[in-house]
Amino acid sequence: MRIKDKVAVVTGAGSGIGLAIARRFVAEGAKVVALDWHANAISAAVADIGGSIVGMTGDVSKEVDCVAMIERARTEFGRVDILVNNAGVMDLFQSVADVDNATWRRCMAVNVDGPMYAMRRAVPLMLAQGSGAIVNIASVAATGGGAAGAAYTASKHALIGLTRSTAYQYAKLGLRCNALAVGGVSTNIMDSVEGRALDEAALGRMGAYHASNPGMLEPEDIANAVLFLASDEARHLNGAVLPVDMGWSAA
Repeated sequence: MRIKDKVAVVTGAGSGIGLAIARRFVAEGAKVVALDWHANAISAAVADIGGSIVGMTGDVSKEVDCVAMIERARTEFGRVDILVNNAGVMDLFQSVADVDNATWRRCMAVNVDGPMYAMRRAVPLMLAQGSGAIVNIASVAATGGGAAGAAYTASKHALIGLTRSTAYQYAKLGLRCNALAVGGVSTNIMDSVEGRALDEAALGRMGAYHASNPGMLEPEDIANAVLFLASDEARHLNGAVLPVDMGWSAA
């Protein structure tokens, strides 16, 4: 019960990593507001998890949905102690010469704008109560250039910058902000580009990097790391980018 009675907000909680995080948080005693843009998925997740969890349908690329999510936590449970920005979309593995505007804007809107909108609303509440923990789910693509296309890679680099800026600015005010640089995880993130043609030439160039991946992780492995960063056990960690990648980034 490491986060007993804490109020947590988790995005992208209808499946994969977000679902595992929401499940683990409830099991550890937290009250959770879980958001996903698939109504059926979030309804099923809430029904399956049970306990102190509230589901919401929303799109993190829309500021109004992010504000509503944080407000729901405040009105339902009285505070916001933990924010996990997990929702994300993949690109088509296009290099910069080939990336289309729609893919670029979609990656930036979901992977960067969404966390910023949620943090911008949650941080004042955390500062008012004198404590708060934010965990941003980044990627090995946030620390290198061989894992994904230009759009996804740039968006995850930006998320690390947002993490570190937030950590530094509020370090003396009781707020912590950290990120995970996750490796390959068995999720449905590629559904976010379903039906769209991947850039096979660019994928071929990335083949050497992908071949160095020691193995795939499960969503529960990421949930364990998020729980640690959100708990008081990590009270001295701030602005950290923790690799959870089976050693892939060491290659």
